[in-house]
Amino acid sequence: MSNTASPRVAVLKGGLSAEREVSLASGRACAEALRGEGFEVVELDAGPDLAAVLKRESPDVVFNALHGRWGEDGCVQGLLEWLRIPYTHSGVLASALAMDKQRCKLAYRAAGLPVVDSLLVPAAEVRGGHPMVPPYVVKPNNEGSSVGVYIVQEAANGPARLSADMPETVMVEAFAPGRELTVSVLGERALTVTDILTEGWYDYDAKYTTGGSHHVLPADLPAEVFAAAMRHALRAHEVLGCRGISRTDLRWDDSRGVEGLVVLETNTQPGMTATSLAPEQAAHCGLEFGALCRWLIEDASCRR
Repeated sequence: MSNTASPRVAVLKGGLSAEREVSLASGRACAEALRGEGFEVVELDAGPDLAAVLKRESPDVVFNALHGRWGEDGCVQGLLEWLRIPYTHSGVLASALAMDKQRCKLAYRAAGLPVVDSLLVPAAEVRGGHPMVPPYVVKPNNEGSSVGVYIVQEAANGPARLSADMPETVMVEAFAPGRELTVSVLGERALTVTDILTEGWYDYDAKYTTGGSHHVLPADLPAEVFAAAMRHALRAHEVLGCRGISRTDLRWDDSRGVEGLVVLETNTQPGMTATSLAPEQAAHCGLEFGALCRWLIEDASCRR
């Protein structure tokens, strides 16, 4: 970032992905917080003309509040590096790798992190029969926020009835039973573990509907499981090359002790409202939302 005393910040929000509405909420919250911290802020709804808009607005730094494809997969990061504008969160490679679930798992495995079996399968084959023994999960390989996720239960009579808008190739992974855990990493520090409680599974509505889930933090876990979750999240952040803040989701089968802990995925652009999981963990560790947004701006750079 430049040495400007009070840099002009462009908050990127909205965008073109299936997570547009979530990104709009993140962007509004971050923009308000940054104004409260004394920054001059312009909010930009990222569209096809984003490069021209950025050249016109000429910000000193970009706060990336985009979620999903194009904003979280390395595309906008590459544009910002081309324009030489410092930006927050992870860079091109880490963003692309984390967003590609199957390649991300290859990196996890190489780092010794526990993951469930998975494969990429044509959607037509999934509609026609079971690609693996149930229970299993079917999802797009490069979306977030549980967009387009199908769970095929153990007693399922038939394969998943995928919607017509699913991509031609999907990820199929063995279902990981147990509790939904998440750990945020800020810089080089794992913050804490949250236990996410829902009535069903942690789908899009449970994530973003008021009352859809209940967060317990710090999670009430055996000490060795808590420590392993923190360690796994930090290792995932490191092996992917993440910067700024990330959030890694895990499942824990409490019938198997620490061996029941598996890593699901890492979010390089986690939700950023004051009550979202990552800011909630930061606040628990003493860093309130405005200060967190300021920290991310101060951490911004090119070539991340």
